[in-house]
Amino acid sequence: MTVTSARRRVAAAAAAVLCCSGVAAAQRAASARPAPAPPKELTVPFSVGETLNYDVSWSSTLTAGTATLRVLEKRPSYNSVAYYIVAEGRPSTLVGKLYTLYYKVDSLLDVYTLLPQRASIYSEEGKRHRMKTTMFDHAKKTAEYQVEAHTVVKKPVAISAVAQDPLGAMFVLRSIPLKPGEKITMPICDNGVNYHMLIEAGAVETVKTGAGPIPAQKLTLTAQGADVGAHGLTLWLSSDPAHAPVKMSAQLPVGAFVLTLASRP
Repeated sequence: MTVTSARRRVAAAAAAVLCCSGVAAAQRAASARPAPAPPKELTVPFSVGETLNYDVSWSSTLTAGTATLRVLEKRPSYNSVAYYIVAEGRPSTLVGKLYTLYYKVDSLLDVYTLLPQRASIYSEEGKRHRMKTTMFDHAKKTAEYQVEAHTVVKKPVAISAVAQDPLGAMFVLRSIPLKPGEKITMPICDNGVNYHMLIEAGAVETVKTGAGPIPAQKLTLTAQGADVGAHGLTLWLSSDPAHAPVKMSAQLPVGAFVLTLASRP
């Protein structure tokens, strides 16, 4: 073995020792660093088990049916945790005899961000059954909208990083304290269409409900950027800590629909 070869081997061995020492030091430093704090759930005024029942009237004269709004559970969902919120609507006995109607709207609302993971609308109108689903990917600012009837049609949609679905948006509104006169906007993705909802906070009013008179703040909602088919949207949230929706009204082409709280826990 020449002197040069020996020197090369010694240098290689020294480099290997230094490399191993560096790796060990890096590993010790990494183990010494504190683990990242787990994500915290956002504070909300609703909880699992909440059930709100409503009477549905049409044009202030006809009792058209009933509706129920429930927070069914909090469950692992899409690599996170979400509230599973469901709204169901059924016609009155008289209307049901004339025409079969049933609607179910649901939303998976992430407990850490209050952004929707998935939203769907299932409807039965006579013999026509249809399911509309929106899958949200806020990190990529995209959503996939799907309509399933006799066939399945899918449509990619570019969305805001903080886009809401209509049902989830109402629960998010319950979590935002608004002063009379204050205005906010909220991006909405619904049925494959993007628009902004302008929310204007009004004063507290006393609303007559089946559960008795309830002080509630009036919120006026205006869709901007799309024709959503409903105008004169108004929501009243109770002024107690639950901020529960006690009344909702919408002016549609066929008349005014009003949901009024019938009972609550």
